Amino acid sequence: MAIEQQALVSMTSKASDKLREIIEKQGRPDLALRVYVTPGGCSGFSYGMTFAEGTEEGDQVVEQQGVRIVVDPMSAMYLKGSEIDFVDALMGGGFALRNPNATSTCGCGQSFKTADQQGTAKACKH
Repeated sequence: MAIEQQALVSMTSKASDKLREIIEKQGRPDLALRVYVTPGGCSGFSYGMTFAEGTEEGDQVVEQQGVRIVVDPMSAMYLKGSEIDFVDALMGGGFALRNPNATSTCGCGQSFKTADQQGTAKACKH
């Protein structure tokens, strides 16, 4: 029996289409989307996304639908199984992350808490 390994991070087709469009407009096919987690935010951790020109030591790279996602080792612990989507909205649209490891989130949509995390909530930083 084969064991199927869950991807670290996946991306919806809408998100990959949008990311591919942005990268093509930049004229930089070498760019990848770096997804990371930092301490702080309303619930304890905050998500971040930026473009990466390359990889750092220990990074995991996920290639999907013609785009690359790069995740550092610390962030990988909190993001395993997450899905990136692109949301069209009048306010608050853009790339969004659905994280199955988050037990609670903040109204800002960029802050989360995991089951084993301790601490107190902090104000949103926008």
